[in-house]
Amino acid sequence: IVSMAQAAEPYHLGVNLAITGTGALYCKDGVDAIKLAVKEINAQGGFLGKHPIELFIRDTHTKPDIAVREAKDLILRDKVRAILGTYSSACAVAIKPVAQEYKVLHIPAISNSENITKVNFSPYTYQVVPNSYMQAKAVVVGVAELAKKKGWKNYITIASDYEWGRSTQNNTVALLKQLAPDLKLQKEFWPRLGETQFTSYITAIMGQKPDFVIGSVASKDNAAWIKQAKAYGFFEKIPYPGSLISVSELITQSKSLTRGLVGLCRAPFFAHLDVPMMANFVKNFNATYGRYPSDWAVMEYDAVYVLKQGIEKAGSIDTDKVKDALKGATVDTTRGQLSFRKIDNQLNCSSYIGVVADDPKYPFPIYHDLVEIKGPDSWRPEEEIVSARSK
Repeated sequence: IVSMAQAAEPYHLGVNLAITGTGALYCKDGVDAIKLAVKEINAQGGFLGKHPIELFIRDTHTKPDIAVREAKDLILRDKVRAILGTYSSACAVAIKPVAQEYKVLHIPAISNSENITKVNFSPYTYQVVPNSYMQAKAVVVGVAELAKKKGWKNYITIASDYEWGRSTQNNTVALLKQLAPDLKLQKEFWPRLGETQFTSYITAIMGQKPDFVIGSVASKDNAAWIKQAKAYGFFEKIPYPGSLISVSELITQSKSLTRGLVGLCRAPFFAHLDVPMMANFVKNFNATYGRYPSDWAVMEYDAVYVLKQGIEKAGSIDTDKVKDALKGATVDTTRGQLSFRKIDNQLNCSSYIGVVADDPKYPFPIYHDLVEIKGPDSWRPEEEIVSARSK
């Protein structure tokens, strides 16, 4: 640790996550990973070896108005230079203009609607998670192949009725039209965010007898949906390919999760244990918290180290210098060396699809036959972003 004589101005780092409410399951891991990264960097004196990091953590309650209030408080009262977060994409979209107005860096890291970076672009917002278009594209490539193989004709979607669910579902449907034009969307179901009772949705979908269902449901809602659907024998009767089954679900539902499901995740630690930074992170996270890190932990940890590298490249903690240094930058992450695309500050990170299966190395199932769909193979073409912004 650096002595007080050597230490320069502390770096105030804000965290705006859903500590309570529907996003709490994912966000606990995110906060723990941020704390671990901060502890590691502070052990070396802080940013640039001389700016110790001070953390300020706020609860968004997964509500955009509260997220904005807390973000303003972090900026005006706690004088933070960067805000990490958020669980809900609606919160990320709401915080973005606030961060831009006050010239504060904003790294969402969990929420991933592509509208966070696609429209109303902010030079202060950087995205380290595959966005909803990238994830939809990854799913669609896999599902289109499966549909051809299995002769599927009709499908149904179930998606949480808020920014991320809408964005993901819209992109999935639009991309399936392009890649598998013969597939017909039979019906859309839109449970509210925070839904706990899915029985009416399950029975309605089963009554429609689709060839397959694509879901865009996350966190606690997803846990309730999967558990209740399983009780009805849903997954034995109806294929459910490419829906979000993150490492959180693999761990927390290890006993009940149907083996053989084809799932999607954003940053599975077991895909990159050959990267020394990941191997180290998994070891330290496990030693500190007694558990394995979820996707959300991986991405929040990466967010802190991306910030560190931006500060090192800028040679300064000045936010405008850091944001300029990160523009188009190549950074080291637990998922390997990745780069930000200049047009939207989106990291060219991968999405992952695999088959839920037991593994002797872990007390929970992981993905076997894992397919990594790289960022540049899945992100929206630049000309479409230009066109969307001109509207």
